Amino acid sequence: MTSDKLNRQLRKIKLIISDVDGVFTDGSLFIGSDGTEFKQFHVLDGAGFALLKAVDFPMAIISGRNSEVTTYRMRELGLDEHLYQGNLAKIEPYLTIKEKFKLTDEEIVYIGDDLVDIPLLRRVGVGIAVANALPEVKQYAAYVTKASGGHGAIREAIELILKAQDKFNLAVERVTKVTYKD
Repeated sequence: MTSDKLNRQLRKIKLIISDVDGVFTDGSLFIGSDGTEFKQFHVLDGAGFALLKAVDFPMAIISGRNSEVTTYRMRELGLDEHLYQGNLAKIEPYLTIKEKFKLTDEEIVYIGDDLVDIPLLRRVGVGIAVANALPEVKQYAAYVTKASGGHGAIREAIELILKAQDKFNLAVERVTKVTYKD
């Protein structure tokens, strides 16, 4: 897809929906002998979400796995109200989110990395795959991030959208309280 066409589509976007494992994280799970789970999240992605919040741009999460660690991190980011877990068939939570926000498919971006993400990547206005996504997933993406999941891919996607909508500088100014110039 040409960058002009992608930017035209990104200007219509009003909501970002993302997977977690492999997108917010690198997909690794660390599980102790007592069952305690650990995941690594990248601070750049959290800061990217702060940019979204600064311009009142909503985000929702659909994860195939139930995870207390994911719940904790999304609560920390203020995303727990729009967190759906334990859904490998992601269409049902997607439809719930779409109805909640009163949006059309064309107004939604979905970010994924695995086969279970393909139905949403095909349905939304702009599908984004992270750099470490499966090749089968990348073929359905309008954009593939340069960064891998867990290494700033969410931040990259957020900046792509905010820049296409001319909201990036305003978001940076609101977060930093400093006037931003190109």
